[in-house]
Amino acid sequence: MSAAKHLSKCVLYARNGLRLSPQIRQCQRSLSDGVEAVSKPTSLYDFTDEEQMMKETVARLAAEKIAPLVKKMDEEHKIDQSVLDALFENGLMGMEIESEYGGSGLSFFATMLAVEELAKVDPSVSALVDIHNTLVNSLIKKIGTKEQKEKYLPRLAQNTVGSFCLSEPQSGSDAFSLKTVAKKDGSDYVINGTKMWISNSDVAKFFILMANAKPEAGYKGITCFAVDGDTPGLTVGKKESKLGIRASGTCMVHFDNVRVPESNILGEFGHGYKYAAGFLNEGRIGIGAQMVGLAQGCFDATLPYTLERKQFGQKIYSFQGMQHQIAQVATQIECARLLVYNAARLQEAGKPFIKQASMAKLFASEVATYTAVKCIDWMGGVGFTTDFPQEKYFRDSKIGSIYEGTSNMQLNTIAKLIEKEYS
Repeated sequence: MSAAKHLSKCVLYARNGLRLSPQIRQCQRSLSDGVEAVSKPTSLYDFTDEEQMMKETVARLAAEKIAPLVKKMDEEHKIDQSVLDALFENGLMGMEIESEYGGSGLSFFATMLAVEELAKVDPSVSALVDIHNTLVNSLIKKIGTKEQKEKYLPRLAQNTVGSFCLSEPQSGSDAFSLKTVAKKDGSDYVINGTKMWISNSDVAKFFILMANAKPEAGYKGITCFAVDGDTPGLTVGKKESKLGIRASGTCMVHFDNVRVPESNILGEFGHGYKYAAGFLNEGRIGIGAQMVGLAQGCFDATLPYTLERKQFGQKIYSFQGMQHQIAQVATQIECARLLVYNAARLQEAGKPFIKQASMAKLFASEVATYTAVKCIDWMGGVGFTTDFPQEKYFRDSKIGSIYEGTSNMQLNTIAKLIEKEYS
């Protein structure tokens, strides 16, 4: 009998309340004696060697290559080219892409660890890496044809930033009301429309576009297209001047009679709405990882100050009021991290994860903002200046409750799934 069946039989005895103590004792003896080994549940912090190596590598890269440029990139509203080069050189732009396509061949969870580590230093860089991996690469990897994978994945892993075009001026949370149209013309589609709030678009050379190829069918006409950045008629507008994550470029992208071959359709015709919803669910775990990293980075930058700064003859950390606040924030960061890790493990295991992903994004974004506010309080006047990083963490944190589904949209999703569970 297999270990799994053996254990199931033991559980069945117990659940049915059967007074079969000899059988139960035999189950206990065989399991404890190691007749058939059954793996024990592990902690969410039990990383594989590969995951631990990725975490350490990214932390080192962020400290050495990114940290010295954070202030400059924020002021210039631009990711430095040396940072982009380092991301590609270290395999962070193709983490889940298979090695045969030039990627790192890592797990989804490893990607989340990388996103978290980058956000500790600069959430702008973390946003770029997250969107590129969880939306652009992942979509081609999972629904692209063999030819599309061979054409695009090596570029995306090695030298080409990708962008995901969904939102429009009149289509935000109601993503399926988009107006961008793809009209069939022979063996091509001619695309017209404007996309708004498109992350990575300032540096992208490849775009995944959602357009309605059959408007009379409503949202069931939405189709996913692969569009090269140098396609005639595709233009990127000026960058938005934003409150936070300023180095992460956000622009309008215009499609004026952009002609693409029918072979550029990704996945099935008319299934774009399914792909958008599905991949955004995964992307929300990435936003949660960003926000956890941001919160931890802000906390790490602040705690040493509370241990050094003295008032009334003692370090401010020694006051009980401070200790209670710090303990509360640390606990919330831990809770947010575990929500994110759990959602990531569920996704990897192929188990239902949508509710957990929404919970992770919702809670982590709230914790990030709360942490940044408290850290500014603990720093006092200097925390309100641009000489210290707390004010940037605070500005960067606000986007967590907005992009890839607002907090209210996450609450809607969670509530619907709870209703389904109890109906």
